[in-house]
Amino acid sequence: MSGSSASAGDAPPPTTSVTASTIVAEVVSGSHVLKIDGFSQTIGASDGGSYALEESGYLVGDSFSLRCDVAVVKDIRTEDDATTVKKLVGVPPPSDIGAHLGRLLAAGHGADVAIHVGGETFAAHRCVLAARSPVFMAELFGPMAMSRHNNEETIRVHDMEPRVFEAMLHFIYNDSLPEVDDDDDGEVAAMAQHLLVAADRYDMGRLKLICEDTLCSHVDASTAATALTLAEQHHCERLKEACFKFMENPSNLKAVMASDDFLHLTRSCSSLLKKLAKLAA
Repeated sequence: MSGSSASAGDAPPPTTSVTASTIVAEVVSGSHVLKIDGFSQTIGASDGGSYALEESGYLVGDSFSLRCDVAVVKDIRTEDDATTVKKLVGVPPPSDIGAHLGRLLAAGHGADVAIHVGGETFAAHRCVLAARSPVFMAELFGPMAMSRHNNEETIRVHDMEPRVFEAMLHFIYNDSLPEVDDDDDGEVAAMAQHLLVAADRYDMGRLKLICEDTLCSHVDASTAATALTLAEQHHCERLKEACFKFMENPSNLKAVMASDDFLHLTRSCSSLLKKLAKLAA
């Protein structure tokens, strides 16, 4: 006996994925009134039936009017329903991972390395330091780490002030610099100078650019010589341009040359002497 039913072992028919969509048409509409005179002349041509128009009240003075409503479809398209439905969820807020890591640093939970800077010690997390700085990556997980004793969980940082390292550590975790007194331009510039050196030392490009931008906006007679020295030694072309731009003014150049840091600039950056001489000429 033949039959068309599928056996129990047959695979189910394939399913088709259907996405909902809406037909959207751009329509231009309008109306036109047509007046017809001489209705009585058409009576003789009829087959003798009743004239509903005569009894309707629309026939006035042997004439009547027709109103025609016209709609012209200019364009027809389809849109996915996902684009026509108003979003129920607002735009996500900015990333707060820096705030979370900052709280981790402040609390010290899970810290696994101690960093000695000057007379102070900072607790930190090896993975966070390594993720943010290639230099820390090499020191903590590369050949430099293998050369230390296995049970030594400390790092010693030389030639850096504790407050500068603390600010850099804050940036490593928070991706932002700690707040400083913006009214004290000297302190802002001094910290930016130290942090630029630290950022270059630990290969932290974003921090270095932030410090360079800060120094560019704080170039004056008291900072230009030091800023130009740092720009030359740490390859900060924008900062170098800002310093030379400031010294194009003869009075500014005279004030910079009279500063205590200008002599250090001429001794440590001989490559700049030719351009400085050209400005002074």
